[in-house]
Amino acid sequence: MVDVAVAKPAFVYPLSSVIFPCFVKTGANQSGQRRPGPGTRPYHAPGRAESPDPASSTHNTNPKQSRGRGAAINPTNRFESLSLERDENWNPEEDPAPKTQFLRDLSQSIITYNNSPDIPFTASLNPYRGCEHGCAYCYARPFHEYLGFSAGLDFETRIMVKENAGELLRKELSARNWKPQMLALSGVTDPYQPIERRLQITRRCLAVLAEFRNPVGIVTKNHLVTRDIDLLRELAAHDAAAVNLSITSLDAGFARQLEPRASAPRQRLAAVEALAKAGVPVGILMAPVIPVLNEHEIPAVLKAAKDAGAQWAGMVVLRLPYAVGPIFEQWLEAHFPEKKEKVLNRVRALRGGKLNDPRFGRRMTGEGIFAEQISRMFEVARRKAGLPEDRPELSSRAFRKPEGAQLGLGL
Repeated sequence: MVDVAVAKPAFVYPLSSVIFPCFVKTGANQSGQRRPGPGTRPYHAPGRAESPDPASSTHNTNPKQSRGRGAAINPTNRFESLSLERDENWNPEEDPAPKTQFLRDLSQSIITYNNSPDIPFTASLNPYRGCEHGCAYCYARPFHEYLGFSAGLDFETRIMVKENAGELLRKELSARNWKPQMLALSGVTDPYQPIERRLQITRRCLAVLAEFRNPVGIVTKNHLVTRDIDLLRELAAHDAAAVNLSITSLDAGFARQLEPRASAPRQRLAAVEALAKAGVPVGILMAPVIPVLNEHEIPAVLKAAKDAGAQWAGMVVLRLPYAVGPIFEQWLEAHFPEKKEKVLNRVRALRGGKLNDPRFGRRMTGEGIFAEQISRMFEVARRKAGLPEDRPELSSRAFRKPEGAQLGLGL
């Protein structure tokens, strides 16, 4: 049984051996953002001792890196006016390892839209909010602050689960105002993070997409995507599926430090091979390229990807928005203290003297001499490996509304 948080009073029920809470009360902070209301406490399965909640929104002044976690701190939510500090007698050695809590997300819609000119999609769906993979560099961490959580440990230990994502997706694809187009799965957090093996929410969404023949593009770090080859092959027959495996390194030890609960590099390459053999278009993303730490691996990663059957390759240079900056700094201090300042100074050189530059056209690539060096290295390695930069265009020509699908009002 997995520990989950329960808001009282709440109706709690088991599903696939996981218990979800139902948020029955919400509050708003000074910026107007919604957050879980008071009274939330951990639920513990019978026979298990209750322990302090290690994922409370507290800034650790003397953080301890927990096994299997990317963040060791919970930076103060940027929307909150109050912050918590540890007692002066706090002993980090006595803190329990943080446990993951799965919280029911009561969203009433599933497809979200963006107008960013530097990402290749406008519509996406996210079955989960938060990600247990625990990548310290993850740009999605600040999204958790809109929920009243921290971008640190909260992001990887308090996972919002959209249990009815498949039903919501069916409703929205059936609506009169739906214009068939490629959906990104996911635009924010990984749709194949560990809990998906048990809950199969992503698989149910894929089953709906296959029924409607609506094109989908997937980005994941997890070998679990191969479980759904049957559905992906069905979509691929209509030029309506493409998968990107994110591979940041071939060094298993480094990858375990960087992405503690994601699949090992060899498993991601095995996923590329399995998808390619099944006829599912598949490529890789080296995302992020981290100056000093993994940029030297670009040629080897692209060659290994090509050998496994990848059909294209892309990259994204490291960016550290909002609280991701201090989280990644702490991760560097824990794992690469001798390289910390060099890495951060190189990132600043790419980002106009800051750890992040949010400008469109610059945020994915950086600028300056080091950005040009990384870009040239990737381009040379990509051509040498024989990999194109762009994936094949997906098609919505085969889109259909199955007989009996309920039509929305389209308002």
